[in-house]
Amino acid sequence: MSLNIVCITLILCPKQLLFDFRTNFFFFLLMTDSCIKNDGCVLFQQTDLPNSAFPVFEEIRKQGLLCDVTIKVDDKYFSAHRIVLCATIPYFNSMFTIDMLESKQREVEVRGIDPSAMESLIQFAYSGKITIHPENINNLIIGAAYLQLNQVRDACADYYKQRLDCKNVLGIQSFAETLSCVDLVKAADCFLEKNFTQVAEEEEFVNIDVSQMKELLNRDTLCVSEEGAFEALIRWVKKDTETRAKHLPSLLAQVRLPLLSPTFLTDRVSKEELIRSCHRCRDLVDEAKDFHLLPERRSMFKSYRCRPRCFSDVSGLLYAVGGLTKAGDSLSTVEVMDPVTGRWNPAEAMSIRRSRVGVAILRNNLYAIGGYNGVDRLQTVEVLDGPKRVWRSIGSMNCKRSAAGAASLHDHLYVCGGYDGVTSLNTCESYDPSTDCWKPISAMNKHRSAAGVVSFDNHIYVLGGHDGLSIFDSVEKYNPQTGRWTLGVPMLSKRCRLGVAVLEGKLYACGGYDGSTFLRSVEVFDPKTEKWSHIAPMSVTRSRVALAANAGRLWAVGGYDGTANLNTVEVYDPKTDKWSFGSSMCAHEGGVGLGVVPV
Repeated sequence: MSLNIVCITLILCPKQLLFDFRTNFFFFLLMTDSCIKNDGCVLFQQTDLPNSAFPVFEEIRKQGLLCDVTIKVDDKYFSAHRIVLCATIPYFNSMFTIDMLESKQREVEVRGIDPSAMESLIQFAYSGKITIHPENINNLIIGAAYLQLNQVRDACADYYKQRLDCKNVLGIQSFAETLSCVDLVKAADCFLEKNFTQVAEEEEFVNIDVSQMKELLNRDTLCVSEEGAFEALIRWVKKDTETRAKHLPSLLAQVRLPLLSPTFLTDRVSKEELIRSCHRCRDLVDEAKDFHLLPERRSMFKSYRCRPRCFSDVSGLLYAVGGLTKAGDSLSTVEVMDPVTGRWNPAEAMSIRRSRVGVAILRNNLYAIGGYNGVDRLQTVEVLDGPKRVWRSIGSMNCKRSAAGAASLHDHLYVCGGYDGVTSLNTCESYDPSTDCWKPISAMNKHRSAAGVVSFDNHIYVLGGHDGLSIFDSVEKYNPQTGRWTLGVPMLSKRCRLGVAVLEGKLYACGGYDGSTFLRSVEVFDPKTEKWSHIAPMSVTRSRVALAANAGRLWAVGGYDGTANLNTVEVYDPKTDKWSFGSSMCAHEGGVGLGVVPV
């Protein structure tokens, strides 16, 4: 009788073969599917034995056979086998393999775990499977952490990560800290930083303590305008003015008041009664007013309150990469703009010419992905990294791509669609910097070239584009956890060669081409209402436009107006719903890739 037949018989008739199975178990674990001859010895191993044996263990447990320990949780009892619990649950391994009282007891009581969670975790010990759902997740992660089942705990943490929202993020973060779930704490913290404005509107926010409030407002990486930071602080204080007002001066000092507009300082901050009634708060407001009244002395202001926050939406260096000359030739040129000075300056050129290049930021490094060198579509990639900001080549993509979109999410780069010189693509790839390798991911539903690609709401969004025949208004979004593409809410207009960016929790799409008209219209998607709406159009028609969020504004750079390539820049202020012209690029004439590198 072969071992496979033995296992099948065990499943069908566990009583008949139980004795032989127990006495020969450790011998079976050494057996192999192949015969290896060495000095006359033959080793035979069945490699799938653990997988076939554990279902038998579970069947034996269900029948109550050979169980030598009972786990008591509250008023529930669970029969099990010490050897299985030792082998699969670290908590019980420590309990049963050292000279503890419980190692000899028939009944062991475990406290601090929900009975239903314990039942699921014991079943996991026998089957290697567990179902996670909203009703059991809290008790399950507590139980897994208590029993030191780190893989189950991490699976529960991943479940939470995919369900973070503005209403629950603070609660989940606090819960994760008590369980020492470091990755979940970091994920919640990252979500909180990126969505602070929206989180501050929720009830959880006004219930945080003063130390957490101060720590949040102090962060350089907090994704919020200073107007938003001020309003969040005032809302928090007014939740319990009697006990919180005394903390207002130290908390207001964490808001970068000098970076507020003079209008907001005068009309909102100075007129707030909580500020008017506090001498120390008025001093901070006066400091901010001096910053605006004495611009020639700004270099003398050393306070951190004069330093912009440096998250991706607030403060960074704007890099224009590659692109085209007026004659339409591809460029390797790179220039960089500091939003504080408003000046463009030359930066180190790429190693090769790239127009229609994909650009993304990962770990504060700028990646130039694919593109067109004037002769061939490219699959090569280079990165501008290190303190000296020099370009170096990294692993190439699996196929050539120009006019592809790129974005980063969860420590990976993603590139979607594009054109390989023959056809528009629906294929996509992800890049892991730790392995320097690109790997294919699920293809999009449509072939899309010249689409907008951006990381938004824990998904990779792909907007518009064309397949060579049709231009799209449709939107697709990719979930890295499920590996699936789903349809998003379509835009109000068809657009290819558009610019896309995320600012303060909303998704913007601007410019492009709809098949008959070069566009200057702009629309915004609000995830709360799940609707697109028009905002003020740009001053200039822009196809092949690059869009980025920086310093609390949107920057529309370059493009093509139907007649000529553009080196002009427009800046959108969401507070006023107005576009204004910024400094024009010096070395480019449009068609650039654009990225913001935090400083």
